[in-house]
Amino acid sequence: MTAISQRRVATNGIELNIAEAGEGPLVLMVHGFPESWYSWRHQIPALADAGYHAVAVDMRGYGKSDKPQDISGYNQVEVTNDIIGLIPALGYETAVVFGHDWGGPTAWSCALNHPDKVSAVGVLSVPFSSRPEAPPLDTMKAIFKGQFFYQLYFQEPGLAEKEWASNVRVNLRKFFHLGSGSFDPSGMQPKTEDSDLLSDIEDPGSLGDWCTEQDLDFYTQEFENSGFRGPLNYYRNHNLTWALTKDAPTKIEQPAMFAAGNKDGVIIMAAEALKAMPHYVTDLRVNELIDGIGHWTQQEAPEEVSNLMLSFLASLK
Repeated sequence: MTAISQRRVATNGIELNIAEAGEGPLVLMVHGFPESWYSWRHQIPALADAGYHAVAVDMRGYGKSDKPQDISGYNQVEVTNDIIGLIPALGYETAVVFGHDWGGPTAWSCALNHPDKVSAVGVLSVPFSSRPEAPPLDTMKAIFKGQFFYQLYFQEPGLAEKEWASNVRVNLRKFFHLGSGSFDPSGMQPKTEDSDLLSDIEDPGSLGDWCTEQDLDFYTQEFENSGFRGPLNYYRNHNLTWALTKDAPTKIEQPAMFAAGNKDGVIIMAAEALKAMPHYVTDLRVNELIDGIGHWTQQEAPEEVSNLMLSFLASLK
């Protein structure tokens, strides 16, 4: 396998850890929650071997990257600026940006707000949606009044951090299983708003080939070292991001790709956004659902996702 090296790079007033391989046009890969550059471990060598400078980032708050203390520092405008700042820092004028989960909105934002820097964009799991009319947290509170919803549970600083830290390995395994294509949601019962996230979820014991014991070792060590405060702060900035982006453009005109698992719960929640996406993303060259997988797209279907990315990148030449 192509060797992957790591280093820290200064951008937007902080330093981010990157994992990289290869030489050629710059391709940036942005992860989600609760993950790491490591979620792109299969794609980095595939892209490097195809002639690209493949760079996966530890986002602010994660892994070996800086972890600003201020909760508001995790709004999507700042996070987007982190990624945009990497482009000149790595010696390039433009890049293609791919994102998954929370990295999806970041990748879309990079393309939407910085078309001079982002020549093309690809996103996994989270379809593009334009800025809503109302603050997102207000909408969530109205929809899930009296019910448990994980993004609302994440709002109180310290509460979810304590639960996650209680047994990092088991909690990661439970959460990864919940989002995977092998999870059967039919037996899940609605929870009250004062519930926690994972105590009533059965530990699957293992996750299969897509996340081996060695992979889980890596994630566990990362989060035992870095904690969950930074990662959870992304959820605490929904309304601030909304307030800061009132004048944002509404359409992405660069070449774009989208892929997700057909068992991904995000796709179920975002069905209307998926349907409307071609109206807002005007050069959507790939728009594909992958059978049998869940939310962890590039890990559950590594070869298929790598091939989609390479085919999309080839279409840009």
